Amino acid sequence: MAEHDHHHHHHHEPRSGSALSTAAALTVAFAIVEALGGWWTGSLALLSDAGHMLTDGAALGLGAIAAWMARRPPSERHSYGLGRAEIVAALVNAGAMLIIVLGLGYEAIVRLGNPTAVLGAPAALIAGIGLVLNLWVMRRLHGHDMNTRAARLHVIGDALGSVAALASGTLVALTGWTRADPVASLAICVLIAASSWRLLRESLHALMEGVPQGLSVETIGSEMARVEGVLSVHDLHVWMLSGSRTALSAHVMVRSMGQWERTLAELQRRLHERFGIDHVTLQPESMTRPLVRH
Repeated sequence: MAEHDHHHHHHHEPRSGSALSTAAALTVAFAIVEALGGWWTGSLALLSDAGHMLTDGAALGLGAIAAWMARRPPSERHSYGLGRAEIVAALVNAGAMLIIVLGLGYEAIVRLGNPTAVLGAPAALIAGIGLVLNLWVMRRLHGHDMNTRAARLHVIGDALGSVAALASGTLVALTGWTRADPVASLAICVLIAASSWRLLRESLHALMEGVPQGLSVETIGSEMARVEGVLSVHDLHVWMLSGSRTALSAHVMVRSMGQWERTLAELQRRLHERFGIDHVTLQPESMTRPLVRH
């Protein structure tokens, strides 16, 4: 009979569901203020950033719901829990950002060919207030899980939009060059598109159960094989359970089954300390026992 050892840690990074909820409410509220300001001043940068912030408010709300779902305990129907809701939220957010960028880019190009009057000073003032709000929200979003990173991406996009609106409003007020408004919008679109595309690819990779970025199956296997008593490692698999949890399973050929408990403890320690992997399933095998293949 094959022996299976399952070692399950559930150490999560501090969730930022509360911070995401606060960020969503503030973002939507200021988006309304910015939209009114953009309509009053005639600033495309403000109107674009208002639409951007409104969508971001919905995205932050989605992130808060995903963070709440990820905290739900495993069940009979979801034995790993609902941690992958964070990855799905990151995917949706990244896709939404790319759609937003296309709309903003098109509007900016239209404005370049047909510039309109802009009240530079009021636009710059409103954008400055928005920038302060975005920086405050960004400081509240802690954590390195994919969901929080997606939320931070939206807030960074908002902050960059506010910077663009602030810069263009100031330039219009000082020089009267109204094309500064759509030019600033286009510059921000390029930056946001690059970050969104990177996050989209990463979340799709995670959903396809790819090896998490920064980890190598070959490196992990070599490190495990260096543990005293381990002869070889095979059928090694590494994948993401959620935006912050990585899982590993493997068959471990050992010199002595009698030393397995000590070997297992050392393997778990190394996987945690070297690679941050805490959800580990290892099956020991001995040279004197038939191999068990799944």
